[in-house]
Amino acid sequence: MAQETLPSHETATVDDRLLLTVVFLAGIGTLGIEMVMPRMLAPFFGTSQPIWAVVIGMTLVYLAIGYRLGGALADRRPDWRLLFQLIGWAGLSCAIIPFIARPILGLAQGALRNVAAGGFLAALIGVIILFAVPVILMAMVGPFAIRLQLRRADDVEHAGRTAGTISALSTIGSIAGTFLTVLVLIPAIGVTSTLFLFAGFLVVLSLIGLRDPRRLFLVLTVILLAGAYQLNTGAIKAADCRNCRLIAEFESDYNYIQVAEQEVTYSDGVVDRRRVLILNEGLALHSIYRLKYRETGDPLDLLTDGGPWDYFSVAPYLYPNTRPEDVRSLALLGAAAGSIAQQFLAIYGPDTVIDAVEIDRKISDVGRRYFDMADGTAQAPYFTTYNEDARYWLATTDRQYDVIGMDAYHQPYIPFHLTTVEFFREVRAKLTPRGVAVVNAGRPASGDDRLVNALASTMIAVFPQVYIIDTRFSNAILIGVNQPVGDGVINFIENATQIDEPALQLVMYWSLYEGSFGPLREFTPAMAQFQPFTDDHAPVEQLIDGLIFSEVGRIDR
Repeated sequence: MAQETLPSHETATVDDRLLLTVVFLAGIGTLGIEMVMPRMLAPFFGTSQPIWAVVIGMTLVYLAIGYRLGGALADRRPDWRLLFQLIGWAGLSCAIIPFIARPILGLAQGALRNVAAGGFLAALIGVIILFAVPVILMAMVGPFAIRLQLRRADDVEHAGRTAGTISALSTIGSIAGTFLTVLVLIPAIGVTSTLFLFAGFLVVLSLIGLRDPRRLFLVLTVILLAGAYQLNTGAIKAADCRNCRLIAEFESDYNYIQVAEQEVTYSDGVVDRRRVLILNEGLALHSIYRLKYRETGDPLDLLTDGGPWDYFSVAPYLYPNTRPEDVRSLALLGAAAGSIAQQFLAIYGPDTVIDAVEIDRKISDVGRRYFDMADGTAQAPYFTTYNEDARYWLATTDRQYDVIGMDAYHQPYIPFHLTTVEFFREVRAKLTPRGVAVVNAGRPASGDDRLVNALASTMIAVFPQVYIIDTRFSNAILIGVNQPVGDGVINFIENATQIDEPALQLVMYWSLYEGSFGPLREFTPAMAQFQPFTDDHAPVEQLIDGLIFSEVGRIDR
C-alpha cells in the first residue's frame, strides 16, 4: 500500500514546484506587458500623469476581471492543460498588438486634436483595450494556481498559506518584470521587440507545460508575426509638424524622439531649412536649429522668428546699465537639443560658461548629432551638459549664474517640483547678485494665461520683482530678478539703445513692440490669481487638465 502512494506524493511535489515557477514567470509577463503600455502610447498621447492614471486604472480593472474569471473557471475545470492554454493565448494576443496598435493610436490622436474631450477619452480607453485580452488572461493564472494546489481535501487546512505563497511569488515576479522591462529590455531592443519577446516567452512557457508538440504552432505563429512586422515596419509615425520630413526617430528611457527637417517660406519667397526636435505626441517643437547658421555663423541666423528660445538672452537687461560683457554664465534646466545654449554662445562668445541640464541622455546625443550642439568641444570649452534631474542638479551645484533658464514646462508635462516656492528659492540662491531667473511658460493660442499666472504668482512670492515678455508666438517668458531693478521696462529700453549686437537688438525690439499679448511689463502681486505652489500643494496637473479641456471645447465651438 505504501509503495502505491509514494509515487503519487512525489508527482504532486514536482507539480507543485512547477506550478509555483509558472506563477512567478507569469508575474514577470503580466507587469512586463503593462510597462510596455505607456511606451506604446507615448508617441501619440505623451506620458503625462493623466495618461499614467488611465494605464494603471485600466490595468487594475483587467486584473480584477481576470481574478474573478480565473477563480470561476478553475472551480469548474481545475485542469493543468487549461491553465497553460490560457498562458499560450495570452502570448499570441501580445503578438497581434503591434499590427493593430498604430492605426488605432493614430485615430485616437486625431480625436484628441479634432474632437471633444469626451471623444478623446473614449478613444484613449479604446487604445487601452488593446491590452485587455493578454492582461486579463494572465491575471487568471493566480486564482487558477491556488485552485490547483488545493486539489485535495486536506490541502484546505493550508489554504491561507497556499494563497499567500502564490500571491507573494506572483508579486515578486511582477517586480522582476517591471525592472527587467524598463531598465533592460526597452532600452536595449525597443518597445515592439519587447512585446514580441514577451509573446514568445509566454507561448514557450505554455508549450513546456502542455508537453504537446501540436502546440508548436503557437511558437511558430509568434515567430512569423515578429518577422512579418520587422519586414513591413517603417517609422512609428510621420513627423508632427507642418512642412516637415522625418529624418530620424528614437526611443529613450523617457521619450519617443523625432528629428525632422522643416522648410519655412518667408513672404519674400526665401525658403529657410531647419532641424526641429519633436517629443512624444508632438504638441510642440522642443528645439529648432536653422541650418543657414552653418554657412554664416551669424547669431541672427540662430533666431527662431520670435520663438521662446530667443528671449532668454535678453532677460538680464531689466537691470540698469547692463552690457553684453556683464553676462558671463548660464545654467539651463531643460536643455533639449541646445537651441538656447547655441544662441548664448553665438551672442556672448565661446568663453561663456554654460551648464545645461537635460534628464534624457538620448536627447543630448541627438542634439550633438543633428543640431550641432557643441558641448565639450574646442569651440565651446565651458559648455557642459549634465544628464540629471534639474532640481537635484541645482541643489548639488556650488556655482552661481547670471542667468538660470527653465525650459522644462512643456504642456501637458509640467514637473510639479519645478514650479514651487521651494524650487524658486533654490534657483534664487544660485543667482549672482544681478542674476535673473527665466521661465518659458506655455500658453494656448487662445491666450488662456492660467498657467502663466500661476507660475508668476509663485515667483512673485520669492523674487522682489517679476516681469513678463510675451513672445511673437503664444508663449510667455517670466523673469524673476534677484534684487530690485526699479522700473525694469525703462531700464530695458535704455539698455537697448546702447547695445550694438544685432541679434540682441532684434529680440529686444520684439519684446517691447511685437508680443502676441502685449509688450514687456511687470507682474505685480495684485495681479496674482493663484496661491503660490508649494512642494506640499502644487495642483499643476489639475490646472493643465482644465486648459486642455477648455481648448478642446473652443475647437468644438
